[in-house]
Amino acid sequence: MATETTVVEVGKKPKVKKEKVAVNANVDGDFVIKPSTKTPALDTSEWPILLKNYDRLNVRTGHYTPLTEGYSPTKRPLDLHVRTGYINLDKPANPSSHEVVAWIKRILRVEKTGHSGTLDPKVTGCLIVCIERATRLVKSQQNAGKEYIGIVRLHDGIEDEIDLHKTLEKLKGAQFQRPPLISAVKRQLRIRTIYENKLLEYDPEQKLGIFWMKCEAGTYVRTFCVHIGLLLGVGAHMQELRRCRSGIQHESDGLVTMHDVLDAQYLYDNTKDESYLRRCIKPLECLLVNHKRVVVKDSAINAICYGARLTLPGVLRFENGIEIGEEVVLMTTKGEAIAIGHALMTSSTMATCDHGFVVKLKRVIMDRDVYPRKWGLGPMASVKKGLVKVGKLDKHGKPNDNTPAEWLKFIKSDTPETITPIAPSNTVVTGESKKRARSESNDSAVKMETSETPETPATEKKKKKKKKIKVEEGSEVEIKVEEATTEAEPETPKKKKKKRKSEAAVAESSSTEAPETPAPETPATEKKKKKKKKKDVENGDSSAAA
Repeated sequence: MATETTVVEVGKKPKVKKEKVAVNANVDGDFVIKPSTKTPALDTSEWPILLKNYDRLNVRTGHYTPLTEGYSPTKRPLDLHVRTGYINLDKPANPSSHEVVAWIKRILRVEKTGHSGTLDPKVTGCLIVCIERATRLVKSQQNAGKEYIGIVRLHDGIEDEIDLHKTLEKLKGAQFQRPPLISAVKRQLRIRTIYENKLLEYDPEQKLGIFWMKCEAGTYVRTFCVHIGLLLGVGAHMQELRRCRSGIQHESDGLVTMHDVLDAQYLYDNTKDESYLRRCIKPLECLLVNHKRVVVKDSAINAICYGARLTLPGVLRFENGIEIGEEVVLMTTKGEAIAIGHALMTSSTMATCDHGFVVKLKRVIMDRDVYPRKWGLGPMASVKKGLVKVGKLDKHGKPNDNTPAEWLKFIKSDTPETITPIAPSNTVVTGESKKRARSESNDSAVKMETSETPETPATEKKKKKKKKIKVEEGSEVEIKVEEATTEAEPETPKKKKKKRKSEAAVAESSSTEAPETPAPETPATEKKKKKKKKKDVENGDSSAAA
């Protein structure tokens, strides 16, 4: 019995060790999903940002070709980390939002910055400052909900604190608002929704009330405080305001001051210590944690960056509960955000179908050509490129007069056929062959003209002149061909003179060839003729008298 117990203990120990090694390898490793035919049991609850709880996603396929390009959001080089990050800034009082953003742009020495929604100069709190590539997410963050904590001062005392509670309860839901006199937008009536509000504290002696509110983007809290005073009948105005949440970022989520940003950049410039700067600047993927996720194959990433819609064969995993029209985030197997888009399929449709468009893009986040191009490399695509190169298809890949019948059949029937494009001829066209071809064409044109028209003295003169013109044009062509064959040389003024002579010869020939047709008589011409006759008569009389 003793031997059996030892066998059981020995058999159990390696299993425990293997599980520990697997967990440590995934937690301490590069956080990369490796291709496999089976779905391995992983604990992804501690994985970063978009890869968190990756094992809970629905698996469409685990087969794909991993590419070495790209970085995990937590392991990007510092310059790339700065250019694809954002700062959850605690805006100080007095400077405007635009001034603060301009200061950060100058401190970090970047080309472009943007913020998630304007705060008035006296207001403090969360201001999300996006840097360069992250500025593509500014619009979605500006339209996200906001939370504020403010102080309202009543102009006169009220009987009971309950009246203030009731007033705040009335001001929930959709409200009409007109922006204040001093505001950054046009003063026109608009509707803004207040989702929640509550009174935190009220001081009847100082007539001050502290309130919290959750509202739609673009709500003016100053106007909200004025409405409180109107409903109470005593008048009120806003004393102080702080934004405690902007979109997904709360003031408890690593809020950073302007001094932190300045010190972090100074520390890196002088000691090359990246830790402080990496703590101040977060990856842009942190702003997309609440979106439903769709994991894309590495071979489809660059096509999406160029604007292609995602189709079902390019999907690896997808989240539960995706509805048509819902905003989702497309991500790589390394956890990078590729784009934001609207879903064209539900989760159940993705699980049952094998083709079709999955997502229509709204905003591409990733730069182009971060991942290599993997489209247009199939057998039919290469045949099509060969036909375009030979001239059997136009530059857009559409049929023309030279398109082979096999290709047209393939387009109509969608059945794969072996189409061998004709290789372009290797004959080199020289300048002398071009001259001969042009001279032959000129001679043939002259012969055609002589055969068509009967010979008259006038036509013979015209022929001579035409021949002279054509000879001169031929000499110009010969000069041009020689120039093309030789190296680029500066144009001489003699060639310009020849061109001018040929133009003059053409003008003379056109004037001689045009038959003289009597111009239609007008009243003005008739008057001139009468005057001439009178002068002739007067001249005749004078000569007779002499």
